[in-house]
Amino acid sequence: MSTNTDNNFFDRVYEVARLIPYGRVTSYGAIAKYLGAARSARMVGWAMNASGKQEDVPAHRVVNRKGVLTGKHHFEGTNLMQQLLESEGVEVIENQIQSFEKLFWDPMKEL
Repeated sequence: MSTNTDNNFFDRVYEVARLIPYGRVTSYGAIAKYLGAARSARMVGWAMNASGKQEDVPAHRVVNRKGVLTGKHHFEGTNLMQQLLESEGVEVIENQIQSFEKLFWDPMKEL
């Protein structure tokens, strides 16, 4: 069902995700906007869901625009996404990243 265009987009998403610094987070929409596809946040989410087959894609660092761990059910175990973030010093309370604005990494500004 996946097309070459989807694969190419997913690869571009993974390239950006690999650049998110340790201890920082970004959003699906910020990656989509950076790639010139501002309305494709959901496709970025699909790419993150499929990223388990990729090397070194820190999908746990990609959250929704409000800093909520909406993708956590795609990780093995009940709290793996939160545990990975906390291991990088990111505080998470009730699936919400604390100090989200301070930790937010915007590829439009950073790259």
